[in-house]
Formats: sequence, C-alpha cells, structure tokens
Amino acid sequence: MRGDVAVETFERLERLCVTPEANRILSAPPYPGIERIQAQFRGDAFELHRHDTYALGVTMRGVQTFRYRGEQRNSLPGRVIVLHPDELHDGGAATDDGLVYRMLYLEPSVLFQCLAAARIGLPFVDEPVIEDNRLAGLLLAALGELDRELDELFVDDFVSRLADGLVQHARLPQRPLGSIAWGQAKAARDYLEAHVTRDVRSQELERITGLDRFALARHFRAAFATSPHRFLLMRRLQQAKVMIGNGESIAEVAAATGFADQSHLTRHFKKAFGIAPGAWGSMVRGAGQRG
Repeated sequence: MRGDVAVETFERLERLCVTPEANRILSAPPYPGIERIQAQFRGDAFELHRHDTYALGVTMRGVQTFRYRGEQRNSLPGRVIVLHPDELHDGGAATDDGLVYRMLYLEPSVLFQCLAAARIGLPFVDEPVIEDNRLAGLLLAALGELDRELDELFVDDFVSRLADGLVQHARLPQRPLGSIAWGQAKAARDYLEAHVTRDVRSQELERITGLDRFALARHFRAAFATSPHRFLLMRRLQQAKVMIGNGESIAEVAAATGFADQSHLTRHFKKAFGIAPGAWGSMVRGAGQRG
C-alpha cells in the first residue's frame, strides 16, 4: 500500500495491533447484516469451515495463511481478503510471529439489494487475496473503530462503494434475480428468521411463497448465496455465538437455540466457524478482560 489515504489509515491501525501473545477475538457492536471483528492468534486457529456471509478483511500484522478452493493462500499486511459465502476455508498464522487481521462479515442480501437496481447479481471474486489500496481503505473505514456502532448513512455509502469494488474484481457475476422472485425469497427468509429455534418444513415455505421447494431453493440461493436449511442453521449458530460470548453455558445455549444437545451444537459450531464453542467463548471473553 503506497501513497494515499489508505496507507495512512492502515499504518495508524497497524500500530494499534500488537503482536499477539494469546489468541483473542474482539467483536464490534452489531449492525443489521454486518459483523466486524479483530482476530489475533498464533498457529492454526480455525479448522475447515464455511460461512453463509461474505468474509471481507485486511491482514494487519503477520502472514495470514488459509486453504480456499483447493489451494493454499497467503496474505501479507495491507492485502484484502475476499471469501465468498459457503466456500470451505481454514485459517492460521504462517509464521511464529503470529497474526492480526480485521474482518467484516456481510450478509449477501445486503449486496443483493444494492446491486438489484443495476441488474447485477452477486459478484464472485475468484482470487481471495487482492492487492487493492482503494478497497483496503474502504474496508478499514468500516473496521477502524471497532468500539463504535456503524452509522446508517455511512453504511449506505460503504455498501454501495463496496459493491462496485467487488464487481470490478468479479469476472462472472451471477445472473440477477427478478423482483418477484426476490420477494418470494425474502418472504422465505423472513419466515425462517421468525421461527429460528424450531424445525421448519418445506411445505411451510411453499405455502408462504407460492413456489415449489425446488424453485424456492434456486431463488433463495441466488438471493442469499446459501440454502434455506443452512440459512436457518446459521441463524441459530449466530445466536449461540453471542450467548456463548456472554458467558452462558454451552448446554443452556444448545437448548435455547434449538439444538438437540451440547454435542449437536458443538458439531455444527465447529463446521460453521472452525473452532469449538468453548474455545470461541474463551477468546472473546479474553479480549473483553484485556480491556
């Protein structure tokens, strides 16, 4: 990164990112459709897993290494990370010096709504590590002050510019979804969010959308880059992650979020986030205790 505002922003934040002595995750105040974190660790922190969101971030210190789409990737400080929803990846520090990075997790529906007017579908960026000063500066504008809530007007501009940046790097954006199909997919999503802690049957979604289950599955994936089943599962896991971070017992969290038992929650948590729920809670609470 050279010669622009992005450089100054990165260097200022880099000075705040000390070399990690212990594994920590710092979470920012939530915003609808957006999650922001800073992670610091040594060694291999995350096993293979997949999100139902875009994962967009900047490596701050160290060398970030991860396996993605069948290849081992590496990111140096200042490089942008772009991981597409539902793509398997792991994560770790490539050297003994450890790793610090900041990441923004963006629900595909936020991008979809932004791009719909331009008749552009969700962008797929082939290369997960990008050297793009402008995109890095844009991400750091959202990731700079993790102790503060995001402002709505800022988010409107941020998402618009982010969409433009991702489309520029995407060789084959997906075919856009029509307004009627979008409304049907959104109705299914809203229903799933309203019934997140219980099993939802295909017939229920067929009834509220007017689509057969196979057409709905296609439309839902085009809009949200995942299936209705996985969307529901990830909403449960997001609730569980917050509760575990707040110090609630894993057994109680499992019961409250619709999982059969603690082992059921643990199995799905590791698949989704690449780390056991107990380890996640320790990392998050450790960051809070640090101050």
